Amino acid sequence: MYDKFNRKINYLRISVTDRCNLRCTYCMPAEGIQLMQHQDILSFDEITELVKYAVNLGVDKVRITGGEPLVRKNIVELVKMIAEIKGIKDLAMTTNGIFLKQLAQPLADAGLHRVNISLDTVNPERYHQITRLGEIKLVFQGIEAAQKAGLNPIKINCVVKKSSAEPDAVEVSKFCKNNNLQIRYIKEMNLEDGIFSQVEGGTGGNCSICNRLRLTSNGDIMPCLFSDIKFNIRELGIKNAIESALLNKPKSGHVAVKSKFYNIGG
Repeated sequence: MYDKFNRKINYLRISVTDRCNLRCTYCMPAEGIQLMQHQDILSFDEITELVKYAVNLGVDKVRITGGEPLVRKNIVELVKMIAEIKGIKDLAMTTNGIFLKQLAQPLADAGLHRVNISLDTVNPERYHQITRLGEIKLVFQGIEAAQKAGLNPIKINCVVKKSSAEPDAVEVSKFCKNNNLQIRYIKEMNLEDGIFSQVEGGTGGNCSICNRLRLTSNGDIMPCLFSDIKFNIRELGIKNAIESALLNKPKSGHVAVKSKFYNIGG
């Protein structure tokens, strides 16, 4: 499927929860957030129905995000349901890695292809400072488990203030080289001020070739991360919501006053 700027849309990012076990300084306030009500969160059946429809329209790349997707109860079952949909060539997940030690192999067995793991420093004290709650050794164990499970290539998402030359980023790069991991540098973004840039080591942030739609955990189809445009599948139906998102996908991002990273998956 194509948007009105003739960009081929084949990538669907699915936020399965607004909950997270960390409180990263650039993503969430220390006290947490007002969580969505359980009944507002899409069921696995609703998500799977949406994915099936999107795949029939040409989507072949799906990424599961959060919040932190591994805190969603029975997430392995959802991965299995999505993996069984014919036509998906790339099924990935973005995670902070804390629970991968236990779940990497079950996720791989369910059909997950690969993972991106968030890691902004390799220093335990700095990691705890950035995440407020995190214990970095659990991330290292999760990375090792993902490697053993064959969830490759494993990409590390490293958030930086200004550049990849920052001390923490340099150390993360060394860690990646020593452990056969791919690194992507993501400059800190600000939705309300419209501050974003292209991912170093990836294509995110390049509006001219944007190929994605986003599904939030409460059923909003969002055509752009830096826009408050959204169409709810429960209110409009899957067909109308997707068609409306395609029709209204902007040429480039601007600002998003009503959205937050923790509930749209970045």
